Amino acid sequence: MKKTDFKLRLSFNSPVILGFTILCFGALLLNWLTKGYTNNLLFSTYRSSLMNPLTYVRFFGHVAGHAGWDHFMGNIMLLLVIGPLLEEKYGSANILFVILSAALVTGVINYIFFPHIQLLGASGVVFAFILLSPFTGVKEGTIPLTLILVAVIYIGQQVYEGIFVQNNVANLTHILGGLVGAGLGIVMHKNKMNRY
Repeated sequence: MKKTDFKLRLSFNSPVILGFTILCFGALLLNWLTKGYTNNLLFSTYRSSLMNPLTYVRFFGHVAGHAGWDHFMGNIMLLLVIGPLLEEKYGSANILFVILSAALVTGVINYIFFPHIQLLGASGVVFAFILLSPFTGVKEGTIPLTLILVAVIYIGQQVYEGIFVQNNVANLTHILGGLVGAGLGIVMHKNKMNRY
């Protein structure tokens, strides 16, 4: 009997999720090295002149910035659990589109309605993924019970906390991210069904 060589190799299995994680970690490191300067410059969104090109960079860049290690870990752990499964199911281009859409929607809404609040963090993206994930098991003509439960639990919790709890968490960002994920889940599911 011939002995076969057993080798383990690392697999870059989820390029968008891994790339986004690396970007977020780099932004966290830069923020620490610059004592908050890079978060203010690139990785948070707030009301600034529309003539400033960095305003538009911040509409997207704010999802990469985090206030500290705990904030980063809370978002990235969920992202690394859910994201690769979604990237395998929907493809890298679609997942990148979800990230950019969640960033733009939450960034613009914060800019318009909360001019004195500095928003940063990947939680809007995480909530988009949470509400997108139940669509992976959708069959034509059905609504998964898991989607309803996830929506009620997560969105309900954010509405409750937004009204009754003062915790400095951007609950509206979570809700908007979830709505982006659910909306894009519907669109991607319909597009997939139309191809068959």
